[in-house]
Amino acid sequence: MSEPRQAYDEKLARILQTAAAIFADKGYHDTSIRDISRATGISLSGLYYYFRSKEELLFLVQDHCFGTVLDGALQVLAAEQDPERKLKRFVENHLHYFASNMKEMKVLSHEATSLSGDYLRIVNDKKRQYRGLCIDILTELAPARTPIDARVAALALFGMLNWIYNWYDPEGDVPVAQLANHMSQLFLRGYLSGAEAVGPSAQSEAHPSIWRT
Repeated sequence: MSEPRQAYDEKLARILQTAAAIFADKGYHDTSIRDISRATGISLSGLYYYFRSKEELLFLVQDHCFGTVLDGALQVLAAEQDPERKLKRFVENHLHYFASNMKEMKVLSHEATSLSGDYLRIVNDKKRQYRGLCIDILTELAPARTPIDARVAALALFGMLNWIYNWYDPEGDVPVAQLANHMSQLFLRGYLSGAEAVGPSAQSEAHPSIWRT
């Protein structure tokens, strides 16, 4: 008799969360399925009921994260019309998710090139969709007010947002909502004043990002 869907989903979520924590601490290539088995208390044969290989497990971690943050962004943006408000909601959604899943954020950042084949294609498709949402907002926000390329600006914004796993402490730093507001204001002030501050020569490539494919 197969496992009930809710129980299956809950157990898989626990496996993915545990795997992400171990991948973040040890690195994907130095982690074994036995490490996951010991940490979850699930036998090797039990784990292979949920995935077929370590690469598929990494794929499930990444696909779940990108899918969750993408779906969340689509939901919050559907109710907004003002482009500045859209950007703030986009940033809030991103930070609210990853402030609670910083191990996953580290895995996405460090293991961006560890997938291959269809796994890589599927994850990259979601990354492109998510990045495209951000680029569209930035284009709508300031289509003629700044010479800064919207794609470059989007990658720079992700670089700022995705660095929080290195320093953000939910217990000691500002609350996530305040963090999102601060980062939105910092970014918007620079982006919207770009026409005065920079010229065409500033349209250079942004630093590589987990959101770039």
